[in-house]
Amino acid sequence: MKRKIYDRLVEWKRNEAPGAALLIDGARRVGKSYIAEEFAKNEYRSYVMIDFAKAPKEVKGLFERYQDKLDTLFLKLSEYFGVRLYKRESLFIFDEVQQCPKARESIKHLVADGRYDYLETGSLVSIDENVQDIVIPSEEIRVKMHPMDFEEFLWARDDDTTMDFLRDHYAKREPLGQLLHRKAMDAFREYMIVGGMPQAVAEFVKSADLGKVDAVKRRILKLYREDIRKHAGRYALKTEQVFDSLAAQLSRHEKKFRLSSLGANARMREYEDAFLWLKEAMVVNVCYRSTDPNIGLGINADNSTLKCYAADTGLLISLAFSERQVLAEQIHKRLLFDSLELNKGMLVENVVAQMLATSGYELYFFSTSSESDRSDRMEIDFLIPTASIGRSHNIRPIEVKTSKRYNHASLDKFLSKYKRNLSSPLVLHAKDVAEKDGITYLPLYMASLL
Repeated sequence: MKRKIYDRLVEWKRNEAPGAALLIDGARRVGKSYIAEEFAKNEYRSYVMIDFAKAPKEVKGLFERYQDKLDTLFLKLSEYFGVRLYKRESLFIFDEVQQCPKARESIKHLVADGRYDYLETGSLVSIDENVQDIVIPSEEIRVKMHPMDFEEFLWARDDDTTMDFLRDHYAKREPLGQLLHRKAMDAFREYMIVGGMPQAVAEFVKSADLGKVDAVKRRILKLYREDIRKHAGRYALKTEQVFDSLAAQLSRHEKKFRLSSLGANARMREYEDAFLWLKEAMVVNVCYRSTDPNIGLGINADNSTLKCYAADTGLLISLAFSERQVLAEQIHKRLLFDSLELNKGMLVENVVAQMLATSGYELYFFSTSSESDRSDRMEIDFLIPTASIGRSHNIRPIEVKTSKRYNHASLDKFLSKYKRNLSSPLVLHAKDVAEKDGITYLPLYMASLL
């Protein structure tokens, strides 16, 4: 599986190691261990991969006993794993490093020693129990790894040309034409259904069997629930409640998370830790309401009003349709042929959120409600900052549309009220590229190019 993060690893080796270790943070089963080992095989003379989820206590104990005796530490690790170490040509991979906090803390001494390079991978790396009683090394560069994006999905299907073609049309704002647009939408629909978890993508490429793909995704969901029960501590029950209600919340027309559905007296202060845990675990993408569409969306965020998207849309589909296996397979196939009557807005808005988060955006939306003034009621699905900041026109509003016929009344009102703050507005839809009345219309598969 070709992954874009590989280029970041190469950049780190060339420009930042040995002065810093690199930590790949991501949800479980997102492909961290695979890409770390591929990088080690290709870029180093030798490597030692320590999987702390499986390593015996004797190996974990070495990092506590010999933190100040590195010659002994390297000798014992080299002997235990049967790997010869070469100065400046060997890499240590600390896989699932959250399982051995002392190994992570030792990075400070290991980097200062300078003999070897250090790559860490982890899930739940910021959860309290995994950082308790240790000092997080300042010599650690942390990068996030997301599920496979649309281009990586195409690569897995041996398609190395489509995305370059889409980039060209995106840059020129030129329509693809009916035939090529339909082909791109078909591939995008496959991506949305399968999702970006590497095991699910691999199964789809291998078998093209959506039933088998669904089984893979359900195993991942089971693993996430086990992690919640094991690691979410005193708010595990509330965290699982939020996780299990994702599909129901997103299936509503208004996708703001309604806490009242979890309990008549539920309040954000009681559930805030649950949302933060799921966000830190990179299981969800949280989108906060911004009260002022201007520079510093986060400064004006209302953290008590949010939308909560699944980090992977393929997993959301399996979470939403939890019926027996045969029915789930039928649902996947009908989604593939766009013949299932359901709120597709749930899936499409989720996949756009996923693509924006993968591109590095923090997620924000805008909404106002007024019982007395209809002109002041509006909701904008996403707000993103422009690439360069000026005195005005710094925020780009994005509306996501799924039906063939739609209006953008909210967007029109938003543009009228806040036009000084706004850059060119976007509508992401199932149709081809177009521009009209100052609004750019892009097909959904181009969301990753923003």
